[in-house]
Amino acid sequence: MTTASSPDAPSGQPAQPSQSARPAESARSPRPVPSEQPRRPLRVLAAMSGGVDSAVAAARAAEAGHDVTGVHLALSANPKSFRTGARGCCTVEDSHDARRAADVIGIPFYVWDLAERFREDVVEDFVAEYEAGRTPNPCLRCNEKIKFAALLDKALALGFDAVCTGHYATVVTREDGGRELHRASDAAKDQSYVLGVLDERQLAHAMFPLGDTLTTKDEIREEAARRGLSVASKPDSHDICFIADGDTRGFLADRLGRAEGDIVDESGTRLGTHEGAYGFTIGQRKGLRIGHPAPDGKPRYVLDISPVDNTVTVGPAASLDVSALTAVRPRWCGTPPAGGPRTYTAQLRAHGAEREVSAELTADGELHVRFATPERGVAPGQAVVLYDGTRVVGSATIARTERAVAAAG
Repeated sequence: MTTASSPDAPSGQPAQPSQSARPAESARSPRPVPSEQPRRPLRVLAAMSGGVDSAVAAARAAEAGHDVTGVHLALSANPKSFRTGARGCCTVEDSHDARRAADVIGIPFYVWDLAERFREDVVEDFVAEYEAGRTPNPCLRCNEKIKFAALLDKALALGFDAVCTGHYATVVTREDGGRELHRASDAAKDQSYVLGVLDERQLAHAMFPLGDTLTTKDEIREEAARRGLSVASKPDSHDICFIADGDTRGFLADRLGRAEGDIVDESGTRLGTHEGAYGFTIGQRKGLRIGHPAPDGKPRYVLDISPVDNTVTVGPAASLDVSALTAVRPRWCGTPPAGGPRTYTAQLRAHGAEREVSAELTADGELHVRFATPERGVAPGQAVVLYDGTRVVGSATIARTERAVAAAG
């Protein structure tokens, strides 16, 4: 295999895997050893969010000899409703920052209006998932529906060969020409979890110039400064870009209305009330506003959210442990796994740790995952991403969980 940050070959000299790489990668599917091969210049569309990572990625792609065009995605019909002060990735400020970076790099730059598609596929999906008692990941959905569906389709229609982003992940070309998605060389910055929704066709047109970079974020910023990019000192975005004030519960209340319901314990005893079950997530501890302390004096956590009767169930931390889950709508970064259960590692959150699991695809197309040891606070709506060493096998949306306490009883 060859490691490729473009559809054809490496962009720059890749580094060796980080010493901080995750332990699981030595047991199965080791990271392929990079090798040089001839490459041709590609027509590359660089998605420029206005942040430092995407700016450096575009600069590296241009420096590697590709014909690069920058594009900023306008994702709101009213950009001022998005976060300001360099905290988001979709504001008017971000658009200006991206344009200035493109000017410094010396590449053409455009703004594409994908606001309606973003509203339908990301914002409305986000609200609907919370209304149904699930916990969605809007960044993952944006990668699936916007950056590597709407954007990529438009790019290919216009004759571009690849879409370039500032994500930290690596695309590997197999000997048969197929593509695989692997973790970034630096496990601390790895973003493969939110890219686990990409299929092999999309990976064939994906370019991640930062994926083989064994550098700290400070070094990326230093590189941006050396290149004259004004975003070198710009803060990273951590919040949901379309929630202007960061108040997710208030955002949902404005769209779903306030609906008072009960907070109960596992026996069904009423402990308090809430103003909307959508304002809670599985595993939540703070903000429960329960007037009655637990008999043992220990904290209580959200165990279940029932949108049907608008009830939130709380209980002890031990009741959060699950032994297995069922996930739906699987998407595979290559060939789907076949046969019976196989051993993988799984990641359940963007910055979560890997867990050893046994996973198998059922006859009805669902993914059944069983944990080697119970996992705490698994919420329907989250994505479970499977790994074979550093390779991303695929992603699916958690639909149901099996409690470890119930299984033990």
